[in-house]
Amino acid sequence: MDKTCNDLLGEYRALADLCATLTPEQWQLRTDFYGWTPWDEIAHLCYFDQTALLSATDPEGFTAGAQALAAEMARGREISAVARDTFAGLDGPALLALWRQRFEALVAALRPLDPKARLLWYGPSMSARSFATARLMETWAHGQDIWDRLGRTRGASPGLRHITHLGVSTYGWTFVNRKRQPPQPAPYVELQSPEGELWTWGEPSATDHVRGPAIDFALLVTQRRHRDDTALQWAGEGAQQWTAIAQCFAGEPADGPAPGVRTRHLQPGA
Repeated sequence: MDKTCNDLLGEYRALADLCATLTPEQWQLRTDFYGWTPWDEIAHLCYFDQTALLSATDPEGFTAGAQALAAEMARGREISAVARDTFAGLDGPALLALWRQRFEALVAALRPLDPKARLLWYGPSMSARSFATARLMETWAHGQDIWDRLGRTRGASPGLRHITHLGVSTYGWTFVNRKRQPPQPAPYVELQSPEGELWTWGEPSATDHVRGPAIDFALLVTQRRHRDDTALQWAGEGAQQWTAIAQCFAGEPADGPAPGVRTRHLQPGA
């Protein structure tokens, strides 16, 4: 767990350090993620890091909170609204300070766990390692929304390998979640890390594959980019279908952005 927790903490701190530079006006900019502001993004992360901490330290408390959240959603409330109400009254810096406390405590609680220990979550329980990886992926993805809105390109993430592995391992689930049969064979995946290292999954294939930069694959499977806005290359029926709907996060089937939408703030003069 130590390596995974170090990468998770690095991801948290990198985003927190970025948010510490935001002006009051920038905290309220609307991103391309459903119009959420940076404040909304951090409130969302803080809410679920808070409940994740409960899962790791007080399973009964987590269960009670999960039931209360389910009841709210059954009444038609969106998760974003629940998070907004939970932290109403906190400005950006105050919310950021609270979030720092929560994620530091969460990582400290996860670090000593057996990687295979089961933790409660919304839906099936998860191994401690998968639990930490899921928090890393969500932090990275919501952080991307803020980086994009600021029109800036962030550096390489220490957690990128975790996110790409999660993206590959959810190939079948992406289809099952949509009540579709996963095409076989699963594509061979070959990604180039920011340092030039090759990361591979499956058996090499000239006819069924996804290849390209690891960062672009992570942006695709977290639905932060349309495949046409990446340098990825793919071949085969499975890869063709998968790259159109790839989704590495839990929940109902979601549609990624249309071509060009999630790159507009990165264009000169945009």
